[in-house]
Amino acid sequence: MAHATRFKETGGPDVLRWEEVVVGDPGPGEVRIRHEAVGLNFADTYFRTGLYPAPLPAGMGVEAAGVVEAVGDGVTYVGEGDRVTYTGSPLGAYSTERVMPADSLIRLPDAIGFETAAASTMRGLTSAYLMRRIHPLRPGDTILLTAAAGGVGLIACQWAKLLGLTVIGTVSSDEKAEVARAHGCDHIINHRREDTAARVRELTDGVGVPVVFDSVGRTTFAASLASVKRRGLVVCFGTASGPVPPIDAMQLAIHGSVFVTRPALADYIADPAEREELAGELFGHIASGRIAVEVNQRYALVDAAQAHRELEAGRTTGSSVFVL
Repeated sequence: MAHATRFKETGGPDVLRWEEVVVGDPGPGEVRIRHEAVGLNFADTYFRTGLYPAPLPAGMGVEAAGVVEAVGDGVTYVGEGDRVTYTGSPLGAYSTERVMPADSLIRLPDAIGFETAAASTMRGLTSAYLMRRIHPLRPGDTILLTAAAGGVGLIACQWAKLLGLTVIGTVSSDEKAEVARAHGCDHIINHRREDTAARVRELTDGVGVPVVFDSVGRTTFAASLASVKRRGLVVCFGTASGPVPPIDAMQLAIHGSVFVTRPALADYIADPAEREELAGELFGHIASGRIAVEVNQRYALVDAAQAHRELEAGRTTGSSVFVL
C-alpha cells in the first residue's frame, strides 16, 4: 500500500498526517512514479500554513526524484524505468508513489543520484534563473545574498563564483557563516549582530550592490532596499520571515530609483525548452563537481511534522531530503 503525508486544514506542523493512499494507473498524459527521495523546501510550509492557498484536503510537497513505473496514453517524453526528477505543482511529493502529469518531469542524468536530485532540483533551478535570467551579471560585480547558508544560498554562492562575482552573504549564526564561507561567500554579515546595509556600503565604498537576492522577506526587505545601488535591483524570491511589506513607490525613488521584482520559479521553467536548458546547466555543474550539493538533513516521510519544525526554527543548513 502506498503512503502519503496530507493535511485537511491549515496550521502548524501538527496538521500533517501520514496516511495510506490508493495510487491508480496513469491516465492519458500521466505517469506513475515510485519515489526514491523527496525534497524538503521552505515553500512547503507556506502551503501548510495557508500563505499559499491550496484546495483541501491536499497532499504536501512539490519536489521529488524517482523511477517511472507506468506511463499513460500519449506519453512519449519518458518511459518505464526512466530516472526522473521534478519540482512544481501539483502538490503531493511527500509520498511513496504517485500519479502525475508527465510534462512536469525532468529526465535525470545517470551521474546525479536521487538524493542529490531531490535536494537540488528546486533550489538548483531557482539558483539557475537567479544567476542566469534575472539580471545581466558581469564578472567583477558584487551581489548581496540573504540566507547564504540556506539551500538556495549555498548553490547560488557557488554559481556566482563560477560567474566571477563577489558575494556578500547574510547569515544568522557563526556556524552558518562558516558553511557559507566554505561555499564561496566572500564577505559574511551576521544580521543578528550587524547592520546589513551599513556593512554593505562599507564593503562597496558607499556605492551599494547592483543586485540583492532576498529570500527572507519581511525582516530583511528594508535592509535590502538600503543596500542596493542607484538604479539597482532587489529580487524578492522568498518569504522565510513572512511576506514582503507593502511597497511605497516613493521609497524606490528615495533609495535611488531602484527596481523591485518578486519572481516565481514556475514562470522560468514553464517553457519546456528553457526548463531543459536550465536543468542541463545545473546538472552539468553538479556532475562535474563545479557545484557541490550537500544533503545536511535526512528524514523519514513519516516524520514530516518534525522536519517542518526544525526548518521553521532555522535549525537546518543547506539541503534537506526525505529518504524512502
